Parts: sequence; structure tokens; C-alpha cells
Amino acid sequence: MPAGFPVSPARSVSPASAAPRAPSASGVRVACPLLLARVAAGFPSPADDYLDRPLDIAEHLIRHPEATFFLRAQGQSMIGAGIHDGDLLVVDRAVEPVHNKVAIVAVDGELTVKRLHLRAGRVVLLPENPDYEPLDVTGRDDVHVWGVVTYVVHAL
Repeated sequence: MPAGFPVSPARSVSPASAAPRAPSASGVRVACPLLLARVAAGFPSPADDYLDRPLDIAEHLIRHPEATFFLRAQGQSMIGAGIHDGDLLVVDRAVEPVHNKVAIVAVDGELTVKRLHLRAGRVVLLPENPDYEPLDVTGRDDVHVWGVVTYVVHAL
């Protein structure tokens, strides 16, 4: 990673106050039925009449429970990446924030979600909406990556 772009250690900034962790503090797990059949996104296919085991969605969205937190997106700067206002972001602090990853970044104490552009010693936070400008943060001391966005959950 280019110099001047520190990655916050998992213990230095606690996102626990910003969003709940999974599984919840109450230990309640939500298990919904998972159909064995796959749904055709093209032509319809016959449905199977049986179920697989119950599905715990956290098993699919969370790889590192101790390093994962959730945030709600606000604004329109990342619509090109499929992140809309109000979407739930699954953020993993154990995933390395490398070039082209979408990350949660603290800039001067304010959180933002942007695509990381790390090339030729430069660090640029790229929006995914042409109405917004890229933010070059090369060499700034007030910039810290909180984690990498691994999933986005939004209503259709």
C-alpha cells in the first residue's frame, strides 16, 4: 500500500457503536428455508418440491464475524457500484484494502464509501457516479481505511 495511507488496525477504531455485529448480541439467529432448486434468470425451469437445510444468511455474508460490521449507505456517490442510499453494507476489516476494492474510509474523521485507486504511489478515492469528483488523499495523515465492503443488501 502506498505510504501515507494507513490501514486502521482492527482494535484501534471500534465500529461496534456504529452498527451491530453478527451474530447479534442476543445470539438470535434467523434461519429461513433454502430451496434446493435454482431459479432461472432466463427461461423458466421446473421447480423442485423439496427444501435444503435452513439457511442462515449470516453464514453467506460474514466470513470473519469478529471483524465484520454493518453500515447504512447515505447518498448517491456509489450508485454505479450498486450501492444506493439506505443500502446495508457488510464491511469486513479482515479483508485487505487493495486497488479497486470498495472500502469504508475515514477522511478527517468522516466516513465515506469509495473505490480505492492505488497506483503509482497515489491514493485516490473514486466515486461511482459522474456527478461526484474523485478525492486524492495521497500523503494525508487523517485518512484511515475502516474495512472493505464485501456485500450490499438493498430492496428492489
